[in-house]
Amino acid sequence: MGPNLRRALVAAAVLLAAGGAVFAFRPRPVPVETAEVTRGRFEAFVEEDGRTRVRDRYVVSAPVAGQVLRLGARAGDAVARGDLVAEILAPPAALLGPRARREAEERVGAAEAMLQQAGVLVERAAAQRAQAEADAARMRELQARGAAPLQQLERAELAGRTAARDMLAAERRRHAAEHELDQARALLASAEAPGSAPERHDVRAPVAARVLRVLQESEAVVAAGAPLLELGDPAELEVAVDVLTTEAVGIRPGAPVAIERWGGPAPLEGRVRRVEPGAFTRVSALGVEEQRVWVLVDLVDPPERRAALGDGFRVDARITVEAIEDAVLVPVGALFRRGAGWAAFVVQDGVARERGVEIARRAARGAMVAGGLAPGETVILFPPSTLRDGARVSRAR
Repeated sequence: MGPNLRRALVAAAVLLAAGGAVFAFRPRPVPVETAEVTRGRFEAFVEEDGRTRVRDRYVVSAPVAGQVLRLGARAGDAVARGDLVAEILAPPAALLGPRARREAEERVGAAEAMLQQAGVLVERAAAQRAQAEADAARMRELQARGAAPLQQLERAELAGRTAARDMLAAERRRHAAEHELDQARALLASAEAPGSAPERHDVRAPVAARVLRVLQESEAVVAAGAPLLELGDPAELEVAVDVLTTEAVGIRPGAPVAIERWGGPAPLEGRVRRVEPGAFTRVSALGVEEQRVWVLVDLVDPPERRAALGDGFRVDARITVEAIEDAVLVPVGALFRRGAGWAAFVVQDGVARERGVEIARRAARGAMVAGGLAPGETVILFPPSTLRDGARVSRAR
């Protein structure tokens, strides 16, 4: 082998080694996820959990205190207006001990004596009235003949009117004494006849509906006003959604709502009926106090589509706050902060180029672009913090 050939082989080996080193240490493309900037409908919406509830709910309560009998109605039963739904027995009279019984007997005796006294007073008042009327009649005859002055006649007539008033007061006093005697006798009679049948009070349905929930199933003694059962029409449902007050200010009555994850094959359509004006405080799972407000949603779909949906079911509500047609859209995962504005990485010929982006509207999943990006361009989703402008990228598999 000649010297020239040897030198050529060495040079070739050196060049091959240098080329391998350059190829080995050359920066490799960064694998990234990408998405395309599109043009379409931009929607800003609020997503929260909701609960279904019957719009018109009637709570049937006990009108009087007593012992409610076991209810025969069950959840789901249909009732007509005026149907008997519960029976309440008046509480039995308290048992009297020997001392209390003796006091009741003496109270009856005292009431009888008061009644007799009132009768005597009525007789006395009647006699006085008759005498006063006779005196007044005689005085009128004397005054007519001029044998008596007019002043004596006036005094006689006044005495007659006073006697009549006394007679009326005595009769009313006797009437009150009769009631007191009846009351004393009733108390003693209830103690002497504890086995008598108690009074029964019927509770009837105020409307034609279905039984939603039986609140008092077993026979028990209840107080006046205690709830017994709930009535309502399960077909007339609404959805109650509690949202943050900062999000509720953008919700308007009539806004479209998509009811999702309710158990059916397709979302249900709804409309916002009311945003309640009063907020309430709720502690989140992280222990943070939040101010929230109730948003009431009417279901638009016919009851046949949601026949299995009942009262108190959990659903997901997506309330549309704003909708703009023919907007340039970009996923929010492609945006990141750069100073006071927003930026995104655009893929051009396998190279990431950082570009400032002007955002007109921003929602939970997408944003509407006012400048910086054009439909059809490819942006990088969730760019890593190590990615720099000009770096080579490749689509992750």
